[in-house]
Amino acid sequence: MPEAYVVDAVRTPVGRRGGSLAAMHSADLAAHAIRALVERTGIDPGAVDDVVFGCCDTIGSQAGDVARTGWLVAGLPDHVPGVTIDRQCGSSQQAVHFAAQGVMSGTADLVVAGGVQNMSAIPISSAMAVGQQFGFSTPFAESPGWVARYGDQEVSQFRSARMIAEKWGLSRAVLEEFAFESHRRALAAIDAGRFSREIAPVGPFAVDEGPRRDTTLEKMAGLKPLEEGSPLTAAVASQISDGAGAMLIASERAVSEHGLTPRARVHHISVYGADPVWMLTAPIPATQRALEKTGLSVDDIDLFECNEAFAPVVLAWMQEIGVPHEKVNVNGGGIALGHPIGATGARLMTTLLHELERSGGRYGLQVMCEGGGQANVTVLERL
Repeated sequence: MPEAYVVDAVRTPVGRRGGSLAAMHSADLAAHAIRALVERTGIDPGAVDDVVFGCCDTIGSQAGDVARTGWLVAGLPDHVPGVTIDRQCGSSQQAVHFAAQGVMSGTADLVVAGGVQNMSAIPISSAMAVGQQFGFSTPFAESPGWVARYGDQEVSQFRSARMIAEKWGLSRAVLEEFAFESHRRALAAIDAGRFSREIAPVGPFAVDEGPRRDTTLEKMAGLKPLEEGSPLTAAVASQISDGAGAMLIASERAVSEHGLTPRARVHHISVYGADPVWMLTAPIPATQRALEKTGLSVDDIDLFECNEAFAPVVLAWMQEIGVPHEKVNVNGGGIALGHPIGATGARLMTTLLHELERSGGRYGLQVMCEGGGQANVTVLERL
């Protein structure tokens, strides 16, 4: 089967809610990452076959196929198409998968893949909220077919995270220690300049806004729980954020014809589902299946990125897969750096690629929990 290569990956700094990117139109935010990618690779933009971008809540500035509008706003050729996809939090990781599949199938040679999300302008679940205003049903409890299969029970990420914490015996103190370490690692990475190469500054804004230098375990312990009786607080959940990222995926033929130097090979791509009510446990079976399919072990993987939607998600996954914390989210995760949902997959993979190069690792594995009880897994091999 033909290979798919990662030529380059770039992202914006991640803005916190109401921060430096809050007023930026989503198409312009996407365009910034796309333009930076084209400039860094030196690729002829007219040779790109497609633009695949992840984005959730595609209303307002994110409506109308933001992959296409972002490309056009970047001032790039009209003839290059774009498509926007929604696999919830894994949308831009799935965008990379679709790009790689296009290249592996021989139907594309150069694909720009990435994602964008402005959660300050368009809050999470806005599409559902707008639908309810017009009298439309919600995706779950109001569907007779759904109720017949899963019952009339609450389906939410908060409930799932709470159930995971309870099932895996994760106390609030353990969750807060994990969250504090996410901030510590992110700040250490920022101070060491580890993100500088992967970030395309937006004007003077060049550093991720999420990590908190003033956070302490004592401050975390004083926060109110998200729900009564729950070990979860805002401190152990990912931050609402804004951002975008873009990657260039190329075939061997494109690498040769355009004189490109690939930085990694897409070694494995897969997606797997689990119980949608539990929702956030899918990374566990998805990772197990990916390791089985590749023949790789935990010891073979140098770095892991498991999205920190909530601390219990990653902690339970580490327990079940047997991954040591020192290999996971080594530069911090969504709790500190933020989680601009449609863009996070591209953000994680951009960081994973750069950290593999910095550390000299060979294989990096990325996995994310996603709405509906799904999880994408990508394994990159550094070249």
